[in-house]
Amino acid sequence: MHRLLSGDLPRSRVLTAVLLLILLGLAFAPFLTTGARPLNTAATICVYIVLVASYDLLLGYTGIVSFAHTMFYGIGAYGIGLGLARVDEATWGAALGGLAIALVVALALALVVGLFALRVRAIFYAMITLAVASSFAVLASQLSDFTGGEDGVTFSVPEVLTPGYTFMENEVFGRSIDGKLLSYYLVFFGCLLLFLFLLRLVNSPFGRVLQAIRENEFRAEALGYRTMVYRIWANCLAALVAALAGALMALWLRYVGPKTSLGFEVMTDILLIVVIGGMGTMYGAVVGAALFIIAQNYLKELMGAGSSALEGVPVLAAALHPDRWMLWLGVLFILSIYFFPIGIVGKMRLRGYLAGRKK
Repeated sequence: MHRLLSGDLPRSRVLTAVLLLILLGLAFAPFLTTGARPLNTAATICVYIVLVASYDLLLGYTGIVSFAHTMFYGIGAYGIGLGLARVDEATWGAALGGLAIALVVALALALVVGLFALRVRAIFYAMITLAVASSFAVLASQLSDFTGGEDGVTFSVPEVLTPGYTFMENEVFGRSIDGKLLSYYLVFFGCLLLFLFLLRLVNSPFGRVLQAIRENEFRAEALGYRTMVYRIWANCLAALVAALAGALMALWLRYVGPKTSLGFEVMTDILLIVVIGGMGTMYGAVVGAALFIIAQNYLKELMGAGSSALEGVPVLAAALHPDRWMLWLGVLFILSIYFFPIGIVGKMRLRGYLAGRKK
């Protein structure tokens, strides 16, 4: 386990328990839940863990503030979507061909953006990436003949991933073994491998240099490291992982569109999850994504139940009206920042460290 986690152990009993609970919950989600919504929530958590972790490689470990991360996520999604939508029969060859083109495009754009934009500092780089991402989103919306425009593209997937494809007649723990189950585990194991890759990356000598650049770029330069090269490498690797996350999400949804893949709302969600979980921890992506996606999917429903239960108290019933779920989501975010200024994982690790020192 120590080697699997690249030597970066949780260093907190509470955090270890939380991570194991999330891992087991996602691993056995198809057998623990019924209906499409819980499984879709679990798949979304898997994808967002990788997407947020890849952004944490930039922001938390290298100190690069970028608003173009959703562009790479969208490129991966569109690569799979257009690759499968442009053929008469959905095959793995078409899917892999579309993914390969998407990865090349993502790598080329990340390299160009890195070469030209990483020479500027802080807010200027953030504004450049925002302009590039916005231009790409507008382009995807306007090229309707190619991308489907605002409506996006619905496509077929290989037959083995379709719900109608069954591997065996008998159910296992009340769950039929079909293409939908295979689709989920393709997303789950794909995201697990990508997360372990990122965890290994940030705990390698390369990752240590990135952290040195974050702390003091001039000192890292003085030690002989070519900081520009390392920053560009971090940008390219984060872009490739984000593109792969987008491809997995597109395969799961069997749909790709500018709002779901390229919208600024996705970038906002990524930033919120990074801050809630804790920057520069990787495990923060796991905890933050799980909490945020569950709240996003079930807070409105929970508030509806609370509002109905408090009908006798008009003020509280009105305050918990389901239409105000975004307000309460914002309140929860503010509270999480107030009580966990270094993120939930950062706070857990600090407490674990202090407890260890007392012993």
